[in-house]
Amino acid sequence: MDSYGVRFSLPAGAGRGLHFLIVEGRSYPDIVDEMKRGATAAIEQAGATCEVIAVPSAMEVPVAMAMAIETGRFDGYVALGCVIRGQTNHYVSVANESIRALAELAVVDALPLGIGILTVENEAQAWIRAHVNDQDRGGDAARAAIALSDVKAKLNT
Repeated sequence: MDSYGVRFSLPAGAGRGLHFLIVEGRSYPDIVDEMKRGATAAIEQAGATCEVIAVPSAMEVPVAMAMAIETGRFDGYVALGCVIRGQTNHYVSVANESIRALAELAVVDALPLGIGILTVENEAQAWIRAHVNDQDRGGDAARAAIALSDVKAKLNT
């Protein structure tokens, strides 16, 4: 167990027949690629499929997510990105507002949405959280979306 708590696990095939959208903010492409590797592996392991779209940064992820929701093509969503503290307060605005906007979308629209926006002090912290063989936050975000899809399906039957 790390500071994040115990990793949530899904039964094999938990996402069978579901189709997810991963929206990735590309400010730190190598870090986000590793997160995407974890997210896609978790989705595939659950028996689901996914599509990926890229936007410039974490700030645009909620906007792209809102656009995708309007299409009705997806059973769930995964938001990936990384915000690393810099020399100004810009980090605070981007970190807070991107996550707030995603949480608002999820609650208002009752979306199965896994939020994997890293907010860290430095690149070393980001890599620890991103690596699939370490904290695998991309995989965690995908597993959250799959679990919430299951909750939604159970509540709608």
